[in-house]
Amino acid sequence: MRLRLKYIVEDTDRHGNVRIYVRRHGRKKRLKTEIGSPEFLVEYRAAIAELEGEPKKEELGPGPSAQGSLRWLIEKYYTCAEFKRLDEKTRHVRRGILDRLCRDTSKPGGIPHGQKPVARMEARHVRALRDERADRPEAANAIVKALRQVFGWALEAQIGHIQSNPARDVPYIKSGSEGFHTWSLDEVIQFEQHHPVGGKARLALALLLYTGVRRSDVVRLGPQMERGSKIIWTEAKGLKHLAKQRELPILPQLRAILDSSPSGHLAYLVTEFGKPFTANGFGNWFRKRCNEAGLPHCSAHGLRKAGATAAAENGATEHQLMAIYGWESPKQAALYTRKANRKRLAASAMHLLVPERNTDESVPLSSSDSAGGTKTA
Repeated sequence: MRLRLKYIVEDTDRHGNVRIYVRRHGRKKRLKTEIGSPEFLVEYRAAIAELEGEPKKEELGPGPSAQGSLRWLIEKYYTCAEFKRLDEKTRHVRRGILDRLCRDTSKPGGIPHGQKPVARMEARHVRALRDERADRPEAANAIVKALRQVFGWALEAQIGHIQSNPARDVPYIKSGSEGFHTWSLDEVIQFEQHHPVGGKARLALALLLYTGVRRSDVVRLGPQMERGSKIIWTEAKGLKHLAKQRELPILPQLRAILDSSPSGHLAYLVTEFGKPFTANGFGNWFRKRCNEAGLPHCSAHGLRKAGATAAAENGATEHQLMAIYGWESPKQAALYTRKANRKRLAASAMHLLVPERNTDESVPLSSSDSAGGTKTA
């Protein structure tokens, strides 16, 4: 499904990175998250509100926050080490979610949520905040997730007025969507047929599919990270508070593409000006290559999901998937292994749908019966 959003414009900077903006009333606001992600929609709506003259998302509201209010707690959360250690993108998105929550009201003219006493907040209140956004499951779930983090920190830090985490047991809304589209084998073949070996688009596909890395890492990979038949790098995600080194073998399929692609740079993938891509710039550039191949619903992240799906269907265990994709918890890996197991079990059990019949009770029709006649003795 393609999103059709108003006021979106784009341009390309001098380094070849594609930049996305919201334009309203002669002003522009740049959007830094990837098109199609839940964070993109949050940032898109906040940018429109700002350009329309509503308070900026960084503003919690006028006047000082009253001690013991939700806004007071959130302001304290912004100063804690846990929040500061988040990467810049995550801080930006989470702050936008919480600031807007503090300004919002349950009804026109009502009390902003940020002014309400935090000590009285219960799970039913969090559920109500979630349900106000039930038509936008990603936004609803983002509220629950953000409040879980705020109250979880407050409990550990023993902040006054906080005795429990009211968001902890509030479930997420099932969106009915699995997020980014997972590429099928036919779609991979279609992309390969349109973008031949030796081109940057084909190289990007191979790096994403045969390493399983995120966009933030694929733009950093380069020949200097090769150690014999392996590639070794440090993940960009969470780098500020936990350096996680990864080591993966270079598959023969990827080696063949690398050897057939032009090099000479520290990064495998560079812009037309020879500069490394930014993660968002690469995501937007790769989406254009998908469009050229007739795959407008496909994205870079969808290839990561395609690889995990293929590995699970080929028998990879949860811990093997965790090692390949750098997941710390088996929860994400279990999504893929469960789907693969369901397919295998269904395939092996389909014959059980056919009921057993006693052959003595099954009398074949005579030719006259099948023609509609009556058999006589």
